[in-house]
Amino acid sequence: MDISLYSEPGETVKLIQITDTHLFSSDEGCLLSVNTADSFKTVVEEITRRNVEFQAILATGDISQDHTDASYQRFADGIQGLKKPCLWLPGNHDEKSLMSHVLPSPQIFQPQHVCIGAHWQIVLLDSQVTGVPHGRISDEQLAYLDDVLSGTADKHTLVLLHHHPLLVGSAWLDQHSLKDRDQLWQVIHRYAHVRAILCGHVHQVMERDYYGVKVMSTPSTCVQFKPGSDEFSLDPLSPGWRELELHPDGRLTTRVSRLENGLFLPDFSANGY
Repeated sequence: MDISLYSEPGETVKLIQITDTHLFSSDEGCLLSVNTADSFKTVVEEITRRNVEFQAILATGDISQDHTDASYQRFADGIQGLKKPCLWLPGNHDEKSLMSHVLPSPQIFQPQHVCIGAHWQIVLLDSQVTGVPHGRISDEQLAYLDDVLSGTADKHTLVLLHHHPLLVGSAWLDQHSLKDRDQLWQVIHRYAHVRAILCGHVHQVMERDYYGVKVMSTPSTCVQFKPGSDEFSLDPLSPGWRELELHPDGRLTTRVSRLENGLFLPDFSANGY
């Protein structure tokens, strides 16, 4: 699949990541006391208010919390005002058959591979294991990734998936990580043109360089998990999103932006969700 994200060969590509929206069919749906429809809407409005420049949206899973058609339609309706194409993939909370009900869509796409101009490509991996919170990448997907990378040495590559491919240092979250991450890294380490991996799932910021590959996770648009906490713990930081800039020479620059402090605070007495 080829999406034209810029017109001049020497220009950078600007993207935003929106992740872990956990939407419900109901306007009143809450996750740990946070109304996820309101927090999602406020994030989208803030992106618009700040005049963030971007050419596509990356939605890295856990779009729904209640497994309903209406929750996916809520996401589709919610991003219309951003007026840019969106690439999405499933998280452990998603129902893939219901995600497909929103498609075909003039704005949302669910490809495996996207070429974005002369210099970059994105490979999207499905790490969902039905019925459990941890992730895996199938042998078929690993073979597909290997095949794509072997034939595209001239393309800097960004890999997307939901589950974190590196441990984040929180025992309760890391038991729900990508279980076959070693196999994924075996493929990736064979190809120097893989520049970065971007995930959701952990509801917090991670930015690490792992043998030359930039690995990133991003705040949820609703509830945030406290970094470095072995037991389930919530963070008072506000919802946010990530902005990325892909440069023609293979560099990737990025920053995380958030709503103002004190918005959409969760129920800190909760011991799970």
